Amino acid sequence: MDFDFIFFISCFYFFLPAYFANMTPPLVRNAKIFDFLAVPVDFGKTFGGKRIFGDHKTWRGVVCALIVGTGVALLQWWLYRFSWAIELSLVDYKSVNLWVFALLLSGGAVAGDLAAAFIKRRLNLVPGASFMPWDQTNYVIGGFIFLEPYVGRYMADSLAVWGALFLMTFFLHLLFNRFGYDIGLHKAKW
Repeated sequence: MDFDFIFFISCFYFFLPAYFANMTPPLVRNAKIFDFLAVPVDFGKTFGGKRIFGDHKTWRGVVCALIVGTGVALLQWWLYRFSWAIELSLVDYKSVNLWVFALLLSGGAVAGDLAAAFIKRRLNLVPGASFMPWDQTNYVIGGFIFLEPYVGRYMADSLAVWGALFLMTFFLHLLFNRFGYDIGLHKAKW
């Protein structure tokens, strides 16, 4: 079986809204913008005597992630008029409802991250503690759960796409988080 580099680039391109949604919360936190939304998603509530998500999962992160992820999908829709974008795209942006696609993919990324935080709190892991491989892939899992029922009918070999995204994202996440840690953007190396 030959390695298909274009397939992996296409998978990466398809998942750009989720990648951008996932990296938005620490960027807006460090930029100190939209501080009025820096309220914990769980409003300080507990479940089983433990915080549901924790102080670090805020409405600022959720709202900004959805906005940025949707903006990236809109850009992909606009670029779909060019032949290179059509060849690169795994989804026909003219056939899907763009708003549904963008919100499901971005929302799935956010939900996957929140689900991992919920599980980490149940396991008594502090925010930033290593939780491999889920820290690196939770947003792929969330994107799959939210988006696959909708987009699977529009995309050939969708399970191969999600499998490639899971593996690719694991390694890319490690690489970029390490870089973010080295420049002071992230508090954890992973």
